[in-house]
Amino acid sequence: MLITFKSHAAQDLIMMKDLAITLLGIIGKHLGERGVITTEELPAAIRKLEAAVQDARKVHPADTTIHPGPEDDREEEPLHLGQRAYPFLDMLRLSQKEGSDVMWGV
Repeated sequence: MLITFKSHAAQDLIMMKDLAITLLGIIGKHLGERGVITTEELPAAIRKLEAAVQDARKVHPADTTIHPGPEDDREEEPLHLGQRAYPFLDMLRLSQKEGSDVMWGV
């Protein structure tokens, strides 16, 4: 299932339900059929999400090792929270700057 986040300050953001549940949980929201992050809630939501991204970086530091052989021979690393959260974090920041709520729906 896909969840669409909307804000007057940014393009619509569509994400998988499991990621939406994770990101909303980090900021203290629950995924319902519809929901909103108000302009008053945005600063705290951004801080919480930024902290979670920093924690994820500690667990999954940037890969600096050299992999021998063709790239096709190695498995792709799954995206960690920091990589998956950035589009949502960008939307929250733009919304805060513009004074717009972020809404979602199924």
